[in-house]
Amino acid sequence: MRSITTLELQYAHRFFGFKGEAQYLHGHTGVLTIEVEDSVNDGVNMVFPCNEIQKTAWEVLKNFDHALVLREDDPLLPAILEVYKKQGIKDGAPHNVMKGPAFQTDLATAYPECRLVVTKETMTVEGMIKIVYDLLKDKLNIVKLTFTSGVNAASEEYKPGLHIERCPLCGIALDENGVCPKCGYKKP
Repeated sequence: MRSITTLELQYAHRFFGFKGEAQYLHGHTGVLTIEVEDSVNDGVNMVFPCNEIQKTAWEVLKNFDHALVLREDDPLLPAILEVYKKQGIKDGAPHNVMKGPAFQTDLATAYPECRLVVTKETMTVEGMIKIVYDLLKDKLNIVKLTFTSGVNAASEEYKPGLHIERCPLCGIALDENGVCPKCGYKKP
């Protein structure tokens, strides 16, 4: 069975080198749908609590929310960083509180202090799915991701294979010591 949840992301990007309207810097509201599959946990009668899927995903994906997403070879990148430096916000500002931990993968690097994500490929809906799966594949038993942005949408399915031990009282993942971080249950 599957648990399904969605997250909304506001971001700006452009398709560097693209011939068309998307070559200009523009913004989107993107909607990410995450489908997680597992057996129904007898204790709580659910696969995985949707709010916990959101919390797990949001911890990393909030770096995309209200962020600028640029490809690493985009000539706007050094110009943006220079402007941020002159404004004194390149290394963060006191009001920049909605940021996740910095990450660096083969596909993208997040610089949360300046609300910037730098990607290897153009940030399309297909590209976003690749990045999201790469970031979450070891945290959630993802079987499908769908990302819509404006009139664009893409979807990818995956084979479930991750085994996550879950709390029989609240359904969330147990930590490495077999303890539920939410309710304190300890695996016998």
